[in-house]
Amino acid sequence: MSVDNKHVAAILLGAAAAFGAYKYSNLTDEEKQKMKDNLKDKFHKLKDEAESGAENAKSYFNDLKDKATTALKEHFPDVEKHFEDFFNKGNNVSSDAETSTARGV
Repeated sequence: MSVDNKHVAAILLGAAAAFGAYKYSNLTDEEKQKMKDNLKDKFHKLKDEAESGAENAKSYFNDLKDKATTALKEHFPDVEKHFEDFFNKGNNVSSDAETSTARGV
């Protein structure tokens, strides 16, 4: 039976968890409360960073979209007309088919 990296990692993780549980059980109530408060503070800071990161990402991608639109219009001035023609072509085909069906053609 060979020992893989996964086995070694599992053994080390189990040892670390056991050591952590042992250290926690030897803490006083005051130290346990201090540790809990410290973890709560770190969690709230991380949560605030994540929320601000999400807001920053939204504004970043909106700015990126605006820059891309500007660059596309600069190098391809008729891009809006081509997109309208391209996307409305499918609608016109279906409306033309409905019109010809309504006429009896």
